[in-house]
Amino acid sequence: MSRIGKQPVAVPKGVDVALDGQVLRVKGSNGELTLDVHAEMGVEIDDGEIRVTRPSDAGRHKALHGLTRSLVANMVEGVTEGFSRTLEIVGVGYKAEVKGKSLVMALGFSHPVNFDPPEGVTIETPNQTTVVVKGADKQAVGQVAAVIRGFRPPEPYKGKGVRYQGEQIRRKAGKTAGA
Repeated sequence: MSRIGKQPVAVPKGVDVALDGQVLRVKGSNGELTLDVHAEMGVEIDDGEIRVTRPSDAGRHKALHGLTRSLVANMVEGVTEGFSRTLEIVGVGYKAEVKGKSLVMALGFSHPVNFDPPEGVTIETPNQTTVVVKGADKQAVGQVAAVIRGFRPPEPYKGKGVRYQGEQIRRKAGKTAGA
């Protein structure tokens, strides 16, 4: 069996799990998430645990087994604790603020950059150079963070731009005067 796939997913108190055919619904304090389970994978809910089973030891089934179990575990973690990604804005005059639900950023362009997050994802700005993306869906949080970073990725000469917290930017040497 897959080493990840064979591990059961514990369902904490306060989380409701329902299986309707091949659609798994997980509901908790942070919201509700659904997953269309692959037709070849089996899901069993019993005694506060979710188990994922596979039909054979074929390589494709092993991969789907681990993937499905990870998606289910992320759903349970998302509705209980939630996920977040922190972005840092580096550069003179670069800043961000939340107006209403949308994020407004000054990133060195001649115009402000506006971004409206999708449903289920919230954006906070503890200060002008930090953006925190939060939500129950791990994939949606990561996608929104990647889109925000994509507006002005960090450049290699001065390191200006939007980066993930803790991301190391490989710096290049600038031009040198010729002799």
